[in-house]
Amino acid sequence: MTEKDSKHRIGAHSFAKKYRDKMLNHALLLDVREPKEWEIYHLEDALLIPLQTLPEQLDRLDPKRKIYVYCAHGVRSVYAVNFLYTCGYHQVVNVDGGLAEVSLYLDSSD
Repeated sequence: MTEKDSKHRIGAHSFAKKYRDKMLNHALLLDVREPKEWEIYHLEDALLIPLQTLPEQLDRLDPKRKIYVYCAHGVRSVYAVNFLYTCGYHQVVNVDGGLAEVSLYLDSSD
């Protein structure tokens, strides 16, 4: 899988709209930031697994479930998506721009 694979990416605006419209209830929202970042702000019903601890916590994830992965700005989540894909999690989607960009759209109406 390459970062250019659009099947495994979603823009912040599209993700925010789906989240706001409750169209992601079937999926897992995986936050790979650090606990201190999580305490400041996080999405409801998301699962926190910091990137550095992801390899030893794979058993918490269902490889058959769609997983939207995000971080603060979209860098760590790219690493997480690539790692998960190589481990057999083929329904992983990186949220481009991370929460920094997503949060800009969550309060808007479009």
